[in-house]
Amino acid sequence: MGAVVISTNQLTKKFGDFAAVDSVSFDVYQGEIFGFVGANGAGKTTVIRMLCGLLLPSSGTASIAGFDIYSQTEEIKKSIGYMSQKFSLYEDLTVKENIRFFAGIYGLSDKEIREKGDGLVFELGLQESAKKKVKELPLGWKQRLSFSIAIIHSPQVVFLDEPTSGVDPIVRRQFWELIYAASERGITVFVTTHYMDEAEYCGRVSIMVDGKIRALDTPSNLKTRFSGNTMGDVFRSLARGAARVGD
Repeated sequence: MGAVVISTNQLTKKFGDFAAVDSVSFDVYQGEIFGFVGANGAGKTTVIRMLCGLLLPSSGTASIAGFDIYSQTEEIKKSIGYMSQKFSLYEDLTVKENIRFFAGIYGLSDKEIREKGDGLVFELGLQESAKKKVKELPLGWKQRLSFSIAIIHSPQVVFLDEPTSGVDPIVRRQFWELIYAASERGITVFVTTHYMDEAEYCGRVSIMVDGKIRALDTPSNLKTRFSGNTMGDVFRSLARGAARVGD
């Protein structure tokens, strides 16, 4: 495996007496596709918010790309990309306007924005749609554009929070081709998903239940350990007794 890019040790977040995340520890390596799986309420979103520097932990430690999540949140934000299913692009801006806006937020210079923006449009085959508003694009193209913008600044880590929710299986497969390509370039991909078939595509999978990591291993090892034919079988075995119903 490559260098450790994400490291957590006993990471905990409490809201009053409620432990949303309870003593979570794991490492993620450079170029790895790391699946973060759990039912609603398991604590996945809270973990991501802490790792992205958006929420301070109650206790424990963590680092992203070598930066401490307590004291170096600005450096972390420059070293990561982020894409969610709920919000990724501005629908009323054109393709090029979205690229310019987000590339500027990620700190690229005007020259880099022009060069990388033109290259991105060409790679995605969006030359004829570059001046169209994003809301006019098919969903599959929106997903591909959103992911490409999230890594336009070549981050060390990209966080994907339920990125393929609501899209059809063909679009999901195409999206995962982009994930594999990013991984091959050395970008670490940290992805949450509720599609258990997608968990099969990850190098390793962590399964959270009620704020704790209940299992972490490769999909094949997890299926052997829990006597499951699919990752869905593994997940159901672990989550059957979950007490929480909302994140």
